[in-house]
Amino acid sequence: MLEKAQSLLAHYFGYDSLRAGQKQAIQSVAEKRKNTVCIMPTGGGKSICYQIPALLFEGTTIVISPLISLMKDQVDALEEAGIAAAYINSTQTSRDIHERLTGLKQGAYRLFYITPERLTSSEFIHILQNITVPLVAIDEAHCISQWGHDFRPSYRNIEILFNELKEPPVIIALTATATPEVHDDICKQLHIKKEQTVYTGFARENLTFKVVKGENKDRFIERYLEKNKHEAGIIYTATRKETDRLYDKLKRSGINAGRYHGGLADDDRKDQQERFLNDQIQVMVATSAFGMGIDKSNIRFVLHAQIPKDMESYYQEAGRAGRDGLNSECVLLFSPQDIMVQRFLIDQSAAGEEKQKQDLKKLRQMVDYCHTEDCLQRFILKYFGENEAEACGACGNCTDTRTAHDVTKEAQMVLSCIIRMNERFGKTMVAQVLSGSKNKKVLENGFSSLSTYGIMKHQSAAEISDFIEFLISDEYIRMADGTFPTLMVTQKGRDVLLGKSAVARKEALQAAAVTENDELFELLRRLRKEIAAEQGVPPFVVFSDQTLKEMSAKLPKTDQDLLSVKGVGEQKRLKYGAVFLEEIRNYVRETE
Repeated sequence: MLEKAQSLLAHYFGYDSLRAGQKQAIQSVAEKRKNTVCIMPTGGGKSICYQIPALLFEGTTIVISPLISLMKDQVDALEEAGIAAAYINSTQTSRDIHERLTGLKQGAYRLFYITPERLTSSEFIHILQNITVPLVAIDEAHCISQWGHDFRPSYRNIEILFNELKEPPVIIALTATATPEVHDDICKQLHIKKEQTVYTGFARENLTFKVVKGENKDRFIERYLEKNKHEAGIIYTATRKETDRLYDKLKRSGINAGRYHGGLADDDRKDQQERFLNDQIQVMVATSAFGMGIDKSNIRFVLHAQIPKDMESYYQEAGRAGRDGLNSECVLLFSPQDIMVQRFLIDQSAAGEEKQKQDLKKLRQMVDYCHTEDCLQRFILKYFGENEAEACGACGNCTDTRTAHDVTKEAQMVLSCIIRMNERFGKTMVAQVLSGSKNKKVLENGFSSLSTYGIMKHQSAAEISDFIEFLISDEYIRMADGTFPTLMVTQKGRDVLLGKSAVARKEALQAAAVTENDELFELLRRLRKEIAAEQGVPPFVVFSDQTLKEMSAKLPKTDQDLLSVKGVGEQKRLKYGAVFLEEIRNYVRETE
């Protein structure tokens, strides 16, 4: 069975060997016919764990997913590989749905994707009762658990399958984010023995994690995007308002940005998503509403402009970078006022008191991540139960060689000024007083007579604001709640004023390019985009960045050479091989 699986993998997907977790999962499902839970990180190749068995079995495999966008991406990719697949969801017309259900009845598909809500349709269940369903794959299986970060009651509809189908199918449940508690609940809800778990760990070795504190977020983001202007990325925000603000700012700066949140019209969201998938938008500014199931493999960076509500959300969102296995970066821009935003959202939620307590605990763990000096990847892995994880050696904390400078004197100037202003004003006004601004409000309030007025005039108000951000981040200053948050000195800050402790600040973290691309890679990327536009599919569906990188390194000359490149299967060789080989030959001729 494994030999046949290996052959199918090479023929359809262009990979010469299964990964360890994939091999174990396929054996469990296809050979032993056992229900299985599969816990693998995003980008770990979970879909292969059910797509290969679907080709090994007779009949149609049903894939349950809450992710409408992922359905389309995966079906596009399967059809490109020469595998018959279809999906139905709420975005389609009744005619489209009827046509696909007719095809399902006739056995036209090897894989058929649905949302869990479809299981409440007696018509659909009747169709399943009259066809061969050897396997049911439950994607995003953490959604079935009320202890998870993304519980969806509709996932409890899956119980209908156990009660209504004449021949119970084999079940494979897959997730990338499951704490030990959620793992237990998945097994309980789906009647799967816990020992029937394929677990490969949560580590994503191709991802580099960084936390940026005490710096001007907008300026860092603009510098970062300038350094990575040819790469695709996502910037996550906590609120729609912040999405709109940041999107407008980036557009004014000439950056090719899109936006996505629940407040936009359906057509606008769909258009923005399609443009991002097709590489027509470089960076997407979005709330957590964007990205669930986005199968775009060439996302090189994910920036969080505000902290998410919990570690599960963070790791899932950050994990949308580097799905193709190439080096990618995840940067979280932290400021303490972000905590207030998330607390407000928790307070406003309709969840009960117990759930709110749980959410606040998870938020505290998210804040702890921002403040830890330990390895960031190890912190994440411990959160998911991997207590023996070693330091990654690559994250922002592991590689931090920045020099720390004593800034106690400057900190005392700022803290003293806040107190002299009776802790009644915000960051902008404090910075203006310290820089000696002749702003009308500064003069009207009589602040020009303070001993701290102009005491930092050798710096601009913007530089002082950045320094205040650093002091807030390190909890020398607390920001009050409200639309116009005022600054207050904490006990830690008062100890600095009294000379009981010193303040050290590291040099600013510099934005850098995630990856360096050679000339041939860029030519192949351009060719891929042209072909994708002609085919009406996203560029990554044609070939992944990883495949293009390998082509530009190996310089294949023949069809056989091309088949040795990861991600080039027989179908894609027939469809695209000649044109890519021609591009490579032309490049080699011109550079000799």
